[in-house]
Amino acid sequence: MIIRRKTSAGTMQSSDCSVVVEPADRLEIRIESTVKKQYEYAIRARIEEVLARHGVTAGIVQVADRGALDYAIDARVETALRRAAEE
Repeated sequence: MIIRRKTSAGTMQSSDCSVVVEPADRLEIRIESTVKKQYEYAIRARIEEVLARHGVTAGIVQVADRGALDYAIDARVETALRRAAEE
């Protein structure tokens, strides 16, 4: 999947996350989280898993997390990717 344009998904409510993806020459993941010290590794692993599942090798993925569970992270990243890949 190729990220063609800048898009977003999600909210900044408690137990959710906001994801912004945009085109780039390389893959970069940026995470801001209220639980970053404890869960950054797990959040990054979930994001990388979704990116790999969709074959994404380049783009900037910015996640602002407010304690989202795994399924919410998966859904928000996937939604942002699908929106970004549309022509």
